[in-house]
Amino acid sequence: MLAASTTITVGVVLLTVIGIAYGGTFMLRVVTGKQGANALQKSFFRAGHAHAGVLVILGLVVLLVMSAAHAGVWGEVVGIAVLACALLIPGGFFFSVIGRDPQQPNGARALIWVGFTVLTIAMLGGGILLIVLGSSRA
Repeated sequence: MLAASTTITVGVVLLTVIGIAYGGTFMLRVVTGKQGANALQKSFFRAGHAHAGVLVILGLVVLLVMSAAHAGVWGEVVGIAVLACALLIPGGFFFSVIGRDPQQPNGARALIWVGFTVLTIAMLGGGILLIVLGSSRA
C-alpha cells in the first residue's frame, strides 16, 4: 500500500501530464509553422518537451519503486527530487529562448545544469539506498 503522501504526489503529477499534453499541441503548432519560432527555439522547445515527458515518467517510477521498497522518507526525497527535475530541465530549455528572435540561450539555461545536478545526485542516492535496503534484507 502506498503512503498517503506518495498517493497524493502521484495524483498531482498525473494531473500535470495535462500540461505536458498541451505542450504537445504547442509543439505541433511550432513544427507546422503556425507558431513563429526560429531554429534555436524549435530545437530547445523540442528538447524541453521531450525532457518533461521522460522525467515525469522517470519520477513516477522512482517514487513508486521507493515506496514499494519501503525506503521511507529518503525514498520520497529521491522521488520528489527526480520530479523536480521535470520542472528544472524543461524550464531551462523553454525559458532560455524566450523572445522574438533569440540568437543564443539566455541565463535561464542554468536551470538545465541545476536540474542535471539534482537528477545525478538523486539517481546516485536512490541507487545506493535501494542497494543498501536490498542487501540488508537478503
